[in-house]
Amino acid sequence: MRLRQTDVILVIAVQAGLAAALAWVIGHDVLGNPAPVFAPSAAVGTIVAAIGQRVRRTAQSLIGVGIGILIGDALLYTIGPGPVQIGLAVGIAIASALILSGGSGATVAQAGASAVVIATLSPVNPNLEWPRILDAFVGGAVGLVVVTLLFPVNPMRILNRAATPIVQLTSAELRTIATALNQRDAEQAIASLKRLRDSGPDLARLSQALDGAKEVVRLAPARWQRRHDVEQFAHFAQHGQRLIGDAQDLARTSATALQYDETVPSELTKTLRQLADATEHLRAELVSGRDPRRARAIALAAMRSARKAGDVATGQFSQTLVTQTRVAASDLLRASGLDPETANRLTRERYDENA
Repeated sequence: MRLRQTDVILVIAVQAGLAAALAWVIGHDVLGNPAPVFAPSAAVGTIVAAIGQRVRRTAQSLIGVGIGILIGDALLYTIGPGPVQIGLAVGIAIASALILSGGSGATVAQAGASAVVIATLSPVNPNLEWPRILDAFVGGAVGLVVVTLLFPVNPMRILNRAATPIVQLTSAELRTIATALNQRDAEQAIASLKRLRDSGPDLARLSQALDGAKEVVRLAPARWQRRHDVEQFAHFAQHGQRLIGDAQDLARTSATALQYDETVPSELTKTLRQLADATEHLRAELVSGRDPRRARAIALAAMRSARKAGDVATGQFSQTLVTQTRVAASDLLRASGLDPETANRLTRERYDENA
């Protein structure tokens, strides 16, 4: 996974280096701060924040800085400097940040760090409050400028990378289920079900990538032309869990049908492989910005073999499998951007016309 993310790692590294350098130049040369050490730190913090959360991270950092400075100053002027006061300032600042932010890591970290700076350095270097706030603002702003204007990432590349494991898993397991039915191997279907159940982290990464892509096309002018593509891909991301769930249902029912020694129509294996093909075509068409016509056509074509299977299916679980393939086809159409009513209607009409 890390090898596949090499290009992203390089982009983040370049963004962080560029942002740190620019933040220092602005703080030192433009604003006249002789040691703007917090500006590069804030810029890097914005860059390395999870994509999709950078604006929020910057705002949280500024809030944390304000909390830390306010509490550090209040205690310093009330009870004076000292190690006990430092510990008290940090403790109160972090507790306040946790209460006010609901547990934001950026807010808590900046509140604690700012409280330490004020409590330890203000007695020997007064008037640190304004430079600290200015550094945080400059660093956050520079970080956002770098990721949105100077070096924005490709949102479709982000989505493609996050969606690929889900697509590969879904299509591979649909083919595995088809093979299990063809070979009458219940254990193979059970193993497929277990792998599908382990897809939670991949789904979480896809959701995070979607948030990041939306942030990029919202803030980066160079990526505004991809807004429609990201919105279209959002349908796929939102239905990714449904597609995984459909595959799980098919694996579970297939294993049960084989365990009960039911005769499973051979046409079902063709249907499952067509649904796997449709899943792969859907990702490819969405990433390239094309209308997913091919994926829709394959998903609907699968209803021909599903209908043939339904006409000869005699067992209870075999009939359930036919119904589940119809559900999977409808969910694929929904993932391609069709509304639920249209997806269900097209699936039903294509299934019935083969009667």
